[in-house]
Amino acid sequence: MRSIFDSPKLPTTTRICLRTLAVLGLALMMSACSLFGHKRDNIDTMPVEALYNMAHTSLENADYAAAIRDYQRLIARFPSGEYNEQAQLEMAYAQYKDADWDDAYSTINRFIKTNPASKHVDYAYYLRGLINFDRTTGFMDKISRDKEAQSRRDQAYNLESFDDFAELSRRFPNSAYAADARQRMIYLRNVLAQYEINVAEFYLFNHVYVGAADRAQYVIEHYQQAPQAGDALAILTRCYLALKENKLAAQTRQVLELNYPHHPYLKDPKWPHEVAKWRKAVPFMRHH
Repeated sequence: MRSIFDSPKLPTTTRICLRTLAVLGLALMMSACSLFGHKRDNIDTMPVEALYNMAHTSLENADYAAAIRDYQRLIARFPSGEYNEQAQLEMAYAQYKDADWDDAYSTINRFIKTNPASKHVDYAYYLRGLINFDRTTGFMDKISRDKEAQSRRDQAYNLESFDDFAELSRRFPNSAYAADARQRMIYLRNVLAQYEINVAEFYLFNHVYVGAADRAQYVIEHYQQAPQAGDALAILTRCYLALKENKLAAQTRQVLELNYPHHPYLKDPKWPHEVAKWRKAVPFMRHH
């Protein structure tokens, strides 16, 4: 079969140019295939240190997806050793920064279980606490910067985060991460206390006085150092009055006066006031 290059209708010079271009194109294609194949083989046979450095560079450049892929490849190829431990920690951090909370939690939890004697296990507890700490706050809460948003959400992750930071502080009191963990515990304690106050107020406004009293009592017993302890005493006083427990109401009010002499309830016996329904319908409106 005669090709287009041998067509007698084409000048000799044109036929030579076309052949040259075809040969160059074929050479480029073969070179590209060789290059990509070499790159793939290079990654699959790359030494552990080089593979770790490549993943770490991606992490430093905030290319979390690439970092995670390379860390996963390293962990699969080198299932033990110092680089494996470091790769697990840094992969969990990359997943955390990429807001992949579930995978980040699974990775760091697996590290803690399989490397309990690691010199970096204190950081692992700290990172696990951060993962639970950050996945409670929703996207809209971050936009609105509503500091009370967390206290209106389910507290399961906040409780887990508090336990993680508490474990770190108990087991590694001199860790470089212990001071920050303790500060976060104080913040979480106040959030958890406010959540209970929110529920107590809901019960109070709906005349479920026993339920409101139980929630207020829980705050007094478990979060004594939280600022919301004063609110709990005030709500408990109102509940006792509504339940005709006047003696208990007087005693609780006296405790409130001694510990929180400037609490608004002492001047306004109807505190806390129920929020108007129209305010509840306004986005980002603070309800408490």
